[in-house]
Amino acid sequence: MVMIFTLVTAVQDALNEIVDVMKNRREEEKQRREREAEEAEKVAFQGTVVTIENFLAWKAKFDLEMAELRRKRQKEEEQAGKPKLTGKQLFERDHNLDTSDIQFLEDAGNNVEVDESLFQDIEDLDLDEDDQDFDPLEMGSDEDC
Repeated sequence: MVMIFTLVTAVQDALNEIVDVMKNRREEEKQRREREAEEAEKVAFQGTVVTIENFLAWKAKFDLEMAELRRKRQKEEEQAGKPKLTGKQLFERDHNLDTSDIQFLEDAGNNVEVDESLFQDIEDLDLDEDDQDFDPLEMGSDEDC
């Protein structure tokens, strides 16, 4: 019996040591992954240091890209035959454009009815009437701005 107790105790100690080693490895692995994630995050936020040489190289590349885009747009406009008009030019050409949306909605039968009872009157609002300078008719004046 004494011998079995000694053996069981030795096995328990060995198992406890193995479990402790496994826990330490897991903890070290977890800490290593966290450090790697932090370093990767630092690198992502750090970016590239801007020097005169880096900037000039980027600027040259950017200018080439923008010139290529301008050439593509110009080719598209030439192929279309007519240059695209600005909003101002469209309205100058056709004065009915400002009312065309309203006419479309009316033609489609989408007339909107407004229930005015849902809105409060100025008298129903809880305003500070004790103020001597208070005038509800001057609420939107330029003096308040």
